Amino acid sequence: MPRKPWEIPFLAEPREVAGLRRVMRLHLELWGLSGLADAAQVCVSELVSNVIKHVGEGTAALLAVSVRGTFLRIEVQDSGTSALPAVGQSDREDESGRGLRLVEALSSGWGVERRPEGKVTWCELATGLLAGDQHVTSPGVQRAESALAQRLSHHAVLPDGGPPGRAVAEEAAIGLIADLLNWLSAHGRDADAALDRAQLRFEAESGLATD
Repeated sequence: MPRKPWEIPFLAEPREVAGLRRVMRLHLELWGLSGLADAAQVCVSELVSNVIKHVGEGTAALLAVSVRGTFLRIEVQDSGTSALPAVGQSDREDESGRGLRLVEALSSGWGVERRPEGKVTWCELATGLLAGDQHVTSPGVQRAESALAQRLSHHAVLPDGGPPGRAVAEEAAIGLIADLLNWLSAHGRDADAALDRAQLRFEAESGLATD
């Protein structure tokens, strides 16, 4: 699964935080990393709030996100150089979200890098990936791959000698879902109701469910 790094410029203002959080969640869902969305959104909020509080509201900044190895890396770049972020006692009573203590607790590591144009405050979250371009493994994914392997057995080797492409695998998955719905219908069950229940279970297990 390709996960191309992305970045978005913004002004360090409280009203920008919600939008940045939404963008972060959307990208993680597209990357198959929705399980990290809650922690990543909190880290974005805290890193941006740190710029607002210590560099100044309205500061031009940049959010940059990438997958490095098996870690999700979140960076917030700004022009401030006078004071570097640090975890301090005052963060325990920080009304904006307990500051960098929360980032420290949620991440595998964080730090600050000086740049000619300012600084970058970053944190990294463990993804659970075996490699940066692979997908997250789970019992559900493993069971699905086992079922798809049987369905794709006649596509095991294509004329060019390569494995089935993503489009072929996707069609096989859709065909498998259709077969299961046909089985439910043949046994007198409500296929639409079962599909709704499956969707709810998927959202709960993948972290996509919302209040």
